[in-house]
Amino acid sequence: MTKQDLEHLLGIAGALLLIVAVAAAGSVNGVRVGSVPVFAVCAMLAVLIQWVVFVPSYRLQTEHYFDLTGSLTYITLLVCALLLTEANTRSVLIASLVLIWALRLGTFLFVRVRADGADKRFTRMKTIFLQFLMTWTIQGAWVLVTLAAGLAAITADVVEPLGAGALLGTSLWLLGFVIEVVADYQKRAFRQDPQRTHEFITSGLWAWSRHPNYFGEILLWFGIALIALPVLSGWQLLTLVSPVFVVVLLTKISGIPMLERRANRKWGEDPDYQDYKRRTPVLIMRPPTAG
Repeated sequence: MTKQDLEHLLGIAGALLLIVAVAAAGSVNGVRVGSVPVFAVCAMLAVLIQWVVFVPSYRLQTEHYFDLTGSLTYITLLVCALLLTEANTRSVLIASLVLIWALRLGTFLFVRVRADGADKRFTRMKTIFLQFLMTWTIQGAWVLVTLAAGLAAITADVVEPLGAGALLGTSLWLLGFVIEVVADYQKRAFRQDPQRTHEFITSGLWAWSRHPNYFGEILLWFGIALIALPVLSGWQLLTLVSPVFVVVLLTKISGIPMLERRANRKWGEDPDYQDYKRRTPVLIMRPPTAG
């Protein structure tokens, strides 16, 4: 076994341990099916779906269904949770918001990778069994942890009427969702212009942030956490790590750092790009600095 193989196995083990820990916290004070918490059932599904789709994806050496599977996992967990619990206004609201987000993002990413022909992140990775399996397993953990607060609220055994927190959370979700959708389509339209193939986008929301889509993503998950909060108690409160996890993931691990490195390699010597970086915040949107 090589050092890389060991690292990939540790990555898989780490993702599974994270899933177990989140499932344990989210299952407390939750509805059960027999003796099994509904939250735990959803956690197991999160992993199973990834591994099932991984098999044909590895055999075909394709990443085309990776992002789509992630979105379908969100949808499956939400539908499962609603079917196995007694739905209430809060759970239906949370599920509806996440379903809208997952359907939109999954469709957008699937169409994009099909149009582009490939996702450069997977060029080498999809040829290495353990690394590719690790990536799919991590996606299962990513889905569960991101959804954890909302899922814990849907499966909670207490019901509270919606209040000001739900209104604030829904408003925050709407703001984040609009920002993410607009930013994604602005960048997609920019990339589809053949005259701008080697340029970087500085217009629209991208003049206010170098990564406005990620800013929108973070806002909407904080919104979901606010809606979920009133029915969470005890160990369930640990699931409020969901939006924090999104922040860490996008700002420190797979999102912004990777894209910033790629941009620096491509335009790092371009004075216009350096000026854009100087004037435009990395994440939090604000009007660009003049001059």
